[in-house]
Amino acid sequence: MSEQIERVKCLIIGSGPAGYTAAIYAARADMKPLLYTGMEPGGQLTTTTEVDNFPGYPDGIDGPAMMVDLQKQAERFGTEVRIGMVTEVKFATEKGGVHTAIVDGKTKIEANSVIISTGATAKYLGLPSEQRLRGGGVSACAVCDGFFYKGQDVAIVGAGDTAAEEATYLSNICTKVTMLVRKGEMRASKAMQHRVAQTENIKVLFNSEVDEVLGEQVVEGLRIVNNQTNEKHDIEITGLFIAIGHKPNTDIFKGQLDMDEAGYLITTPGSTFTNLPGVFASGDVQDKIYRQAVTAAGTGCMAALDAERYLAEVGIVEEVIGGSY
Repeated sequence: MSEQIERVKCLIIGSGPAGYTAAIYAARADMKPLLYTGMEPGGQLTTTTEVDNFPGYPDGIDGPAMMVDLQKQAERFGTEVRIGMVTEVKFATEKGGVHTAIVDGKTKIEANSVIISTGATAKYLGLPSEQRLRGGGVSACAVCDGFFYKGQDVAIVGAGDTAAEEATYLSNICTKVTMLVRKGEMRASKAMQHRVAQTENIKVLFNSEVDEVLGEQVVEGLRIVNNQTNEKHDIEITGLFIAIGHKPNTDIFKGQLDMDEAGYLITTPGSTFTNLPGVFASGDVQDKIYRQAVTAAGTGCMAALDAERYLAEVGIVEEVIGGSY
C-alpha cells in the first residue's frame, strides 16, 4: 500500500450521471472533489448506443459521448477524475469524522465526506450471443430503449412485476411483444398478470428460455427452447429486453451502511443521507424504482448539496448553496 495518504474534502465513488453531476455541483461549491470512476467509467450508459430521453439533447446522443461531456463539465470546474476502483472503505461513525477508502488495494484516501454513486448492474442471461449483441438490439431497459423499436416485434425475458410492466410499456409502441417466462407461471402480482393477459399484442410463452440470440451485427431473431420438451423454434424480432433484475454495486459497504434485502443503500426520505454522517448515496445504488439517467443526475445534485451543507456544519467549507446552481 502507498505510504502517502491524501486528504480530500469530498470523495465521489463511481461515475455515470449521478457521480458526474455530484462532481459538478461539489466543484462549484469549492469542495474540490476527487472522483474515482470504477471499473466501468461512465457507468451503464457507456453500453447504450443512443440516449434519446435526457434533457438538452434534441437530436439524441451516443451514451459514451454523453458521459465524456459530463466528465468534461465536471473537470471544467475543478473535479479531479481518476481511473480506479475503490476496493475497501472504513467510514467514521461520528459527525465530523474522517472516512477512509483504499483504491485498487494500494492507495489510501482520507475524506471529510463521501458520495457513493456506484450504480447497479443489470443481470443478463450470460449467453455469448446475448453479450455480443448488447447495444445492437439487446437491452436491459425497455423504458430507455423501447422507443427505437416502435412498430417492430420484440421479446422480453422475465416473470416479475418489472418484466410485466416493461412488456405492457412495449406493447404500446411495438407491434408484438413475446414474453418468455422460465417457469409455468409468472412471479408478478395478480394485477400485473391480469394486465399482461388482457393486452392483445403480448404473447406469453411459459417454460421457455432463450437458446440463442440470432443476428450478426444486430438482433434479427430469437431461438427459443421449451425447458419441458426441449423443443426449439425461432421467431423474428429486432429487440430483446432482459428484465430479470439488477444487482446494486454495494458489496464493499456491507456491514457499515444500511441496505434493503436486495442490497440497495437506504437513504433518509427526501435526501441522500445514509445512516452514517458525511456519507451520501445517489443514483441507481439507492434507486430500484426509476433507474433513469435523469433521475440519477438529480440525486447526484442532491448528494452534492447535502454534502456541502454537512461540510459547512462541521466547519470544513463555507456554505454557498444559494449560488451553486
